[in-house]
Amino acid sequence: MKITLAQLDFQNGFFERNTEKIILAIREAEALEADLVVFPELAIGGTPANDFLEYDSFGEQCSQSLKQIADACEKTACIIGIPSPVEADNKRFFNSAAFCHAGEVRFFHKHQLKNTDLFDESRHFDCSDESSVLHFKGIKFFVLIGEGLVDHIALDEEFLLREIEKHQPQFILNIAASPFHASRAAERQESLQKIALKTGLPFIFLNQTGAQTDILFDGGSLVFDDKGQLAHRLPFFAEAIETIDLSILRQGFVMTNDALPDEIVLIHDALVMGIRDYFVKQGFSRALLGLSGGLDSAVTMALAVSALGAQNVTGLLMPSAYSTPHSITDALDLARNLGTPTETIEIAPLFDAFINELQPVFRNKPADVTEENIQARIRGVLLMAVSNKFGSILLNTSNKSEIAVGYGTLYGDMNGGLAVLGDVYKTQVYALAHYINREKEIIPLHTITKPPSAELRPDQKDSDSLPDYNILDQILFHHIELQKGAAEIIREGFDATTVAKVLRLVSLNEYKRKQAAPVLRVSSKAFGAGRRMPIGSKFIP
Repeated sequence: MKITLAQLDFQNGFFERNTEKIILAIREAEALEADLVVFPELAIGGTPANDFLEYDSFGEQCSQSLKQIADACEKTACIIGIPSPVEADNKRFFNSAAFCHAGEVRFFHKHQLKNTDLFDESRHFDCSDESSVLHFKGIKFFVLIGEGLVDHIALDEEFLLREIEKHQPQFILNIAASPFHASRAAERQESLQKIALKTGLPFIFLNQTGAQTDILFDGGSLVFDDKGQLAHRLPFFAEAIETIDLSILRQGFVMTNDALPDEIVLIHDALVMGIRDYFVKQGFSRALLGLSGGLDSAVTMALAVSALGAQNVTGLLMPSAYSTPHSITDALDLARNLGTPTETIEIAPLFDAFINELQPVFRNKPADVTEENIQARIRGVLLMAVSNKFGSILLNTSNKSEIAVGYGTLYGDMNGGLAVLGDVYKTQVYALAHYINREKEIIPLHTITKPPSAELRPDQKDSDSLPDYNILDQILFHHIELQKGAAEIIREGFDATTVAKVLRLVSLNEYKRKQAAPVLRVSSKAFGAGRRMPIGSKFIP
């Protein structure tokens, strides 16, 4: 039997395009004489659908699309993810896999719901304990939905082993929409390999690719043989339609090179895909960013050029009286290396005008962070003006380290439609810069080696306000990703005063993050939907 794996990118609620893409894949599989084509979890309406599921019309359009897809499955069958109603007259659904062939439509339902920082499935879905065995052309498939086995959910594994013992299937088929984070590919491969080895059955894991604003799906679908060896992997961060012959999964055929890309390579490719999908799915084509000569704006611009093309990315230089000559030179060298257009607006006259107007109100109080923030907000206004005038989307360049401790100005350098580096620690930004420069110098070397600075006052350095990024990022990682409190982090060997300061800054600046741009998620715990904290709490872990 030949099975086509359709690792595709779907858009939430774009039923016409999703259905067209699905039917085209069925036709392609049919031309290759495939018996079955498999699509990801919840493909028809896009995932996560969230509260779209509370509208009757969403479920109705899912059903209408499924009918069109089923009509296309006269020769080649398909399995596709869809929310299917529990009852005709309510708003509860099963997370289902629909099997369509020759007029038959049969549903298999997810039996263990996932409630995590990203997915609150019990809000709209019910679970099921019905059998998940599909008989098709003399072969028995066990059909799984979701990524529970990747996360070592015991109930999923217990259910799988119990059903395998009862029904004796010959293959396991798992459709999923498994979100990306930097270590996810390795976790996924290791976990599923163990399941394939434990069951002694070939295992096919079909994942979605593409971005839904902040949530990125990396693809990287996997096929294991009956000995738990990796036989095939689809590409990361790309659509792919590939056909495999099931017979090879019982003949000991394995990949000659199953090494995964380095994490920084995966993060780079994830961010490029995230930018591209954000623009394409919202109908945008041009990006704008403030180009300071610093590392964050340089890496953001390089990523945007990879995603959108140099002609579609504009850098706006806004030097002040505190900008060093090399910052301007570095910014222009970067733009020249990338082939991107730039514009320059001096902000010193605007800053002076603000200070003159505010002086009577300020009552001769000495300069402090207020004047620094005014400069950042002038830049924010200029960026948004150019964005509005030319229909460009402003990319925010703040990194995760800065966002975590509030080292940014609301309505200033925190402006933007999308925070490209908002889930990337500063130390990882350096690694991205070196990866971008792997073949030739794109980001000027001086941009990478100079001490980071906001350049809002004379001789300012980030280190004036923050611990060294090598220390800061480790503390933040322990606190945010590993969810450790101060006592636990101090036991890891970090200075108690530094830990207390960092955790206090994280807590105090929750109000800023609530107003920030959507963040492309590349870690296991990102700001936004992935981390829900109250504002104004007195509790600091």
